[in-house]
Amino acid sequence: MEQLKRMAVFATVVERGSMVAAAEVLGMTASAVSQQIRKLEEETRVSLLHRTTRKLTLTEAGAVFYKSCAQVLELAQQAEQRLAELRDAPVGELRIAAPVGFSNGMLTEALAPLLEAHPGLSLQLFFHDEQIDLVEQRIDLAIRVGRQEDSSLVARHLADWPAVLCCAPAYLARSGAIQRPEQLLELDWISLNGERQQHQLTFTGPGGEQQRLRLEPRVGCNNILAVRSFTLAGLGLSLQPEPEVREELASGRLLALLPEWQPTPVGLYIVTPRRDAQPAKVRYAIEALRRGLSRRG
Repeated sequence: MEQLKRMAVFATVVERGSMVAAAEVLGMTASAVSQQIRKLEEETRVSLLHRTTRKLTLTEAGAVFYKSCAQVLELAQQAEQRLAELRDAPVGELRIAAPVGFSNGMLTEALAPLLEAHPGLSLQLFFHDEQIDLVEQRIDLAIRVGRQEDSSLVARHLADWPAVLCCAPAYLARSGAIQRPEQLLELDWISLNGERQQHQLTFTGPGGEQQRLRLEPRVGCNNILAVRSFTLAGLGLSLQPEPEVREELASGRLLALLPEWQPTPVGLYIVTPRRDAQPAKVRYAIEALRRGLSRRG
């Protein structure tokens, strides 16, 4: 590192024509600049400058060495400029992971204005309902649902989306009217989980009354879109984030059940590997997602 510093000092001396002028640019004293040049010559065992009382001139070796020093200095300045761009403007590749349910256009709506405003920004999206290692996969930020347990990550609460218990009209026609949560124990449950295990749900009803139920799924999936497809096919009922099934509910393809009994809302979080020194692309993306996704809750 000291050698690189001396090379930068030498290049500045050549460019400015004197040690005094170089010292002003570098914020050093002229004697300190002279000392750096002398140490550089001692280490290289080559005379780099002819010093006279009137001016400095390059030796033949100094002229050759200066070209290399100037290239090093230019590369360092370019690197510094690139870091400043990454810090201050959203440029480069942005890598975002999100649940599969977000692949229906919600992220497009939230992030399209950001991409349009900043042509130097590119985007890579990864859709998984399973949690992936953000560091290993080089993910800049992830959208996650539910309580966040990983203390090595930084979670920012984004919104609470209402959840809706729903089924297809054909399934309701077979099952009959559903008026109380405990009736769900006798029905076919479709769950976002690949294993056949019990799931506990909490419903809050009139007057704050709560019902906690353990439901064993008949169908378990590791993909919310598959859960939705089985529900739409009339094979059972499921719990869905309301913003993701708004169109199906409006069209009647899905029916909301137990409207007086509210399931626990779906907590939505933006998760990043660290909080400090976030590049501009991540800061801008967090704000874009906050604006775009909060409106849907």
